[in-house]
Amino acid sequence: MARRAKGRPVDGIFLLDKPGGISSNRALQIVKRLYGAAKAGHTGALDPLATGMLPLCFGEATKFSQFLLDADKRYITTAKLGQRTDTSDADGQVVEERPLPADLSFERIDELLQQEFTGQITQVPSMFSALKHNGQPLYKLARQGIEVEVKSRQVTVYSIDVLDFRGDEVDLDIRCSKGTYIRSIVQDMGEMLGCGAHVQMLRRLDSGPYKAADMMPLAELEALVEKMTPEVDLDGIQKHLDGLLLPPWSPVADTPEVVLDESRFWH
Repeated sequence: MARRAKGRPVDGIFLLDKPGGISSNRALQIVKRLYGAAKAGHTGALDPLATGMLPLCFGEATKFSQFLLDADKRYITTAKLGQRTDTSDADGQVVEERPLPADLSFERIDELLQQEFTGQITQVPSMFSALKHNGQPLYKLARQGIEVEVKSRQVTVYSIDVLDFRGDEVDLDIRCSKGTYIRSIVQDMGEMLGCGAHVQMLRRLDSGPYKAADMMPLAELEALVEKMTPEVDLDGIQKHLDGLLLPPWSPVADTPEVVLDESRFWH
């Protein structure tokens, strides 16, 4: 006998502005509970440190999730120079500190990024990534002190712009293909500069067709639900929440339309 799904049928995509300090799955479960949805999934995990665009797919929209997983992304990040951490981000422990080069400048950093980190590049993902080895996420193995060989991969960085340089901090705007690890870019940049670096802040702005302006912060969604209770009945709350969803097919809205006539079919 098939198990009945808990929750109500909800179909659509919610663009969550994930807060820092929680996992993507934890954020998904909170929103899923607020919606009372039977089926939901996220498209491309963000680290607990990271904030920003996390499209959540409900119901029929989960059938389109692969299009978002494969989509291009845009991030802004702050790199902390002079320090390496074991996780390559600010959540880890500092394992090495080095002085900054005397000739370090906005222009030198920008030149390095344009020459070495733009276009198709090869990078080795961090052991603290969600990639799996024999079914286990690498970050779980890393926390157990288990090191495995992580294969390099090719990704594409369409553009990388230096927004600001403040002595030991660099703000970057990065547009890239799926599978690009910003921590690896920052770590490799730090090694090429000779001082080491780690990600201090990371925020995803865009994912595929979805832009930062269309996100809703989790705190805003929670406040909206709380404000509507108990003045509005449950049906009214759910109707209002469902109005915030994008159509399930919106990940492929920009895909060219193909119209077939009878001559195109086999008889």
